[in-house]
Amino acid sequence: MPELIAPTKRLHKSWLAARDEWDPGAHQDGAGLYLAPDDDVDSPESFSSWVDRLLRASDESVPVAAGRVHVTYYWIVDQDTYLGAIDLRHYLNAVLLELGGHIGYSVRPSARRRGLATWALGAVLPQARTLGLDRVLVTCDVDNTGSARTIERNGGVLEDVRTTEVGVKRRYWITL
Repeated sequence: MPELIAPTKRLHKSWLAARDEWDPGAHQDGAGLYLAPDDDVDSPESFSSWVDRLLRASDESVPVAAGRVHVTYYWIVDQDTYLGAIDLRHYLNAVLLELGGHIGYSVRPSARRRGLATWALGAVLPQARTLGLDRVLVTCDVDNTGSARTIERNGGVLEDVRTTEVGVKRRYWITL
């Protein structure tokens, strides 16, 4: 049975195995890899440092870097197996309003087509409400039909499809 947990150092080996399923340099939406020190998460020390950064990212008493927002990271796990990640951005800045939205998620390739993303998105929506949000923006690439279905199954209403600096995006709003 899957569950959402806070990122944890104890899943280092499982996280590395999941990472190795992705193409080198592939973007893992919702994973917060931009917080990894020098993109090195192989060593236990660097992985631990990265996990600490993920956990601190939600602390609203700590200022965020320019262009960033506070965000809570969750890992999708089944017992001790890392299956994916989902993040909840506490508010939107101009970039997130245009192309990123409040929530990003990814599921490791070997765990796809099991409904995990749909389940995880549904599990994060109540957390968005606790932040005081009454609706959230969720976006996906125009050709990502699986993600579009995930968003629609969670009540997403398509606002528009637009060309952004990173490609064509479908933009959905989910009322909480």
